[in-house]
Amino acid sequence: MNIGLVTAVSKSETHTMSKKNVKTIHLIEGLGIHGDAHMGKNVKHRSRVAKNPNQPNLRQVHLIHSELLSELLIKGFNIIPGEMGENITTVNIDLLSLPKDTILNIGKDARIKVTGLRNPCHQLNEIKDGLMKAVLGRDNMVI
Repeated sequence: MNIGLVTAVSKSETHTMSKKNVKTIHLIEGLGIHGDAHMGKNVKHRSRVAKNPNQPNLRQVHLIHSELLSELLIKGFNIIPGEMGENITTVNIDLLSLPKDTILNIGKDARIKVTGLRNPCHQLNEIKDGLMKAVLGRDNMVI
């Protein structure tokens, strides 16, 4: 049996596509990651704020599996952890098959509730042209 691991943690205090890799992150229950632009009870993604700033923030913590980064490398995209906006990069966790409301244990004390899969954003092409198309070859890729 493989054990799922966290391979990188990242955050950004501003609304940037990519997040900076850091040694540790501090998860705050019901809010997200301390010091990250998406922390908060209400939605923080600018496109969703424009529609309704009072809706709940279901994207407080963003995860991507490192296996996706390996698949992208084969396609010619050298993407590093945090570059696609994720806060937590994992290995050996099948994030795509986790049902909504799954609880993930992260480290000794933290727990994260899966609220759903995130759709890839056109901003991926700002990282490298064609990146969005490369990740759209999958039904769903990130949570």
